[in-house]
Amino acid sequence: MLVDENGVSIKVAKYAGITKVDLVENYGYCSLNKATNYVLEKMKIENVTKARVTNIKRIEKNFVEPVPLREALINSIVHNDFSREILPVFEIFNNRIEITSYGGLIPGQSIEDFFSCSSMPRNRELMRVFKDLGLVEQLGAGMSRILQSYDRSIFEISGHFIKVVFPFLLSVNDENIANGDICSYTGKIIFLLEKEPYITAKKMSEQTDLSTRKISHIIRELRESEMIIRVGSSRKGYWEINKSKF
Repeated sequence: MLVDENGVSIKVAKYAGITKVDLVENYGYCSLNKATNYVLEKMKIENVTKARVTNIKRIEKNFVEPVPLREALINSIVHNDFSREILPVFEIFNNRIEITSYGGLIPGQSIEDFFSCSSMPRNRELMRVFKDLGLVEQLGAGMSRILQSYDRSIFEISGHFIKVVFPFLLSVNDENIANGDICSYTGKIIFLLEKEPYITAKKMSEQTDLSTRKISHIIRELRESEMIIRVGSSRKGYWEINKSKF
């Protein structure tokens, strides 16, 4: 896996919208350590910084918090189960970045162990090599850095895969960060609605740092721009993402 030429490669896929239908770019790499640096650089380029200049200061924001993104990317590689030659997949959508690694939890590891920030490396030798290359700084520190900015809900853990979904903190189409940075949460609201169509404003408020009033304001703007559609009644209905607007 660490030689320059091998039979597998890490891929980064970029899509035009919020689904896997319209593939824009697809990259394949060789040598695992080189591939890791290539993917890190690609994500740095894609994780655009947008800014709003006020009378007092310049406010900048990335689509995704850079440090948690880097840590999740490194973790997905060093903890991936390579025994079946299934490598991590990195996918960039219009409203999120998804990182999927193979292997699920390490045998004997519980969900609480996974989030406890304790080090349980699956591939000890690979971890050592990455540490020597400066790609891994401190064992067990990656998860704590992720959880400083995001909650556990961004993780999807199954028997064979672990997926991390980073919703964009702002819409790709936003040119500015609006009042109180409300617009910076548009991408995350869309992600929550897509993931859980029946979600309430109260639950969205709990998963963001926005009040239910601000959530309602964003929802109203998304409806007026026809980016989301309400199906059914206000009490028993659900939200549908209008994919033609992305």
